[in-house]
Amino acid sequence: MVKYTIQRLIMAVFTCAIILTLTFFLVKTLPFEPTIGTNEARLAYMLNQVSVGNVIWSTTENNSLGELLWHYTQTGTTGVTEYYFYLRPAIDQYIVWVTNILTKFNWGTSQYISPNVDAMVLIVGNSLSTSRLWTTIKVNFWSVIFSVPIGIGLGIWAALKKNKMTDHIISTVVMIFISVPSFIVITIFMWLLCYTWGLLPTQWPSDSANTFTTVSGYVLPTVCLSFGSICGYCRFTRAELTEVMSSDFLLLARTKGLTKTQSITRHALKNAFVPILPSILAEVIGLLGGSMILETLYGIPGIGRLYVTAINQKDYNVLMADMAFYTIIGLVSGVFLDLSYGFIDPRIRMGAKK
Repeated sequence: MVKYTIQRLIMAVFTCAIILTLTFFLVKTLPFEPTIGTNEARLAYMLNQVSVGNVIWSTTENNSLGELLWHYTQTGTTGVTEYYFYLRPAIDQYIVWVTNILTKFNWGTSQYISPNVDAMVLIVGNSLSTSRLWTTIKVNFWSVIFSVPIGIGLGIWAALKKNKMTDHIISTVVMIFISVPSFIVITIFMWLLCYTWGLLPTQWPSDSANTFTTVSGYVLPTVCLSFGSICGYCRFTRAELTEVMSSDFLLLARTKGLTKTQSITRHALKNAFVPILPSILAEVIGLLGGSMILETLYGIPGIGRLYVTAINQKDYNVLMADMAFYTIIGLVSGVFLDLSYGFIDPRIRMGAKK
């Protein structure tokens, strides 16, 4: 297990490096623009890019330095200063970017969303009240609490009523909700619950909203995020429990005198939950990922909405920081899912020799 764990961690780091490297060079093919705001704010941003090594500054025009990004003439008490900013080659920017991350944990600064603010600060925030990550965790936490017992319960019910009307109804409803795209489900619920019936707020409540409005704001995200998980858990649980119930050891338990209920609760459920529990643990880690579609449509200030905003506003540094965050969360979830099998069932040993 130790050797397998080390191998999986090394592979995760290697995979993360490949994904972020490819993303970095793809992003660098997009046009580079100075930040918005006054000339002073733009100048401060460009000088920051000079300090981190992405841009070259010259007081005279010199096209041999690279692509001219911005020219600014500053008039002060000491006279006139010319600023010519040239973009460095992508490979040089990549080396500087990796060096800053490894030595300073500096992911660059925002260009448009919050000019000259550290990109990682926009994700984790300076406090819980300003943290987009914490907002995403709060929203997704309740969806897990809501979806896990309902999904597993429906899956057990469908397995116990296999090939009967109850099983057919549950399977049909699950198939419908899995087939319908998530943004359509979210839009329908927003239209009915928020705009047509007026039962819930039409947008995510502000920090100054009262307690009732704040609590009501969690209802729609919880319901919308839960449908996909409920359907997944239901199908997974039904398939695993159905397979276990048809196994030989369960038939042996029945022949020894155990009732159907006793054989299911003592043996079938325990064996069926071996692959189910790791998926639950992995989803708990996946809470950090959030939902881009829901957060954007409902106005939730989470990291999913931040990712979409960074793409639309061409805020490349924030985009890279958010992409790195999503990549790391996905890889950690996968590693944890693989390793958890060995901890839940002692008979499973990853990487062991036959």
